[in-house]
Amino acid sequence: MFKGKPIGKIAAGLGALIFLLGILAGCGGGTKSQEAPKQEGGSQKKVVKIAFIGPLTGPNATEGVGPRNTFELAVNQANKSGKLPFEIKFLAYDDASNPGTAASVAQKIVAEPDVVAASGHWNTACAEATIPIFKAAGIPMVIWGAIGPSLTKEENFPYITRVCPTSVQENIPLAAFVMDQLGRKKWALISSTSVYGKANTEAWQAEVKKRSGAEIVSLDEITDGSTDFRPILSKIKKLNVDGLYYGGNIMEAALIRSQMNELGMKDILMAGISGIVSPKFIEVAGQAAEGVVVTQPGKEPKKMPGGKEFIEEYQKAGYKEPYGAYGAYAYDAANIIITALKEAGTDRKALADKIGKIAYTGLLGTTSFDKTGQTTNSLSTIYVIQDGKFVDWDESKYKTGERKLPGAK
Repeated sequence: MFKGKPIGKIAAGLGALIFLLGILAGCGGGTKSQEAPKQEGGSQKKVVKIAFIGPLTGPNATEGVGPRNTFELAVNQANKSGKLPFEIKFLAYDDASNPGTAASVAQKIVAEPDVVAASGHWNTACAEATIPIFKAAGIPMVIWGAIGPSLTKEENFPYITRVCPTSVQENIPLAAFVMDQLGRKKWALISSTSVYGKANTEAWQAEVKKRSGAEIVSLDEITDGSTDFRPILSKIKKLNVDGLYYGGNIMEAALIRSQMNELGMKDILMAGISGIVSPKFIEVAGQAAEGVVVTQPGKEPKKMPGGKEFIEEYQKAGYKEPYGAYGAYAYDAANIIITALKEAGTDRKALADKIGKIAYTGLLGTTSFDKTGQTTNSLSTIYVIQDGKFVDWDESKYKTGERKLPGAK
């Protein structure tokens, strides 16, 4: 193979070539970017990893991408501050709103070296699928958007906590507003057969039972992915109801509202909780969305302490997508984990204990957890869709009487 070439000269030539290639490689940006960050004095910082999980593709992607961005923003801000004794590496995973995908993703996360915590999901069923995986691995997970009441349990605390209110906590102020303040008593209820939908059905039924004269005269369940609700709506149209409550997610809700208008039901008030609070709902429902009443946990970030700075930093970071209805929750979830890391270090057990005992003041106000891991902060806001936007009821033309809600007398 090396006929006519002395072996010593060949070895020397190869050595020189390797040395030269090493120098050239060192001149590129790729090698440098893989090095661990250095602390003062030149020593390298330890790298720890935090994982985010949510729907980044599919029909609910609008509910996951914004929160992913805000979670990443919090991590980047913490790293940039220079106040951490370690560097945080942000990992983002797509659960596609599918429990099987969520479980598969969770298995990948717990197998990833140096992961100390995770935060997920938007869908209750996805959270149900991953909670046992994270708990078994001893990795704390802070839920940022899934609201099924059963997700937080004493036996899973402190490894599983949640920064957003439950569906029960969300339905209470909505029921008080539409039944007590607006006087709507006669209801049709449509709900998805999902865990999330069933939780909403139970919560709304409980609120109706609390009120004298209130009743549910029609109850129908639909499967997620359904598109034609005209048979159900035609039945409801004959019942002369004061309102239609929908307990499910965006696409089905938007189609229901659109088809209500097609069937001449535009004078029936539609109400729902945060599962339908998305620009996608307005996009799909079109003009039919006008006057729909919803509740959303928390307040608009611009009205919260630090909210103005948060919005400015989000825009400055160059994210193209809106931060979304749950962006503030993901942002605070990330900062709760980061704050606990500062105080407890990277040991997972110590970190979980610190998260469980935390009282963190951020965009949502002060978040702390009860013995089940559920947030004690259940602040919420009533919104009405006005001119293609979700508008705080107190700032709306409906509140002043300039416009009337569907069915108002």
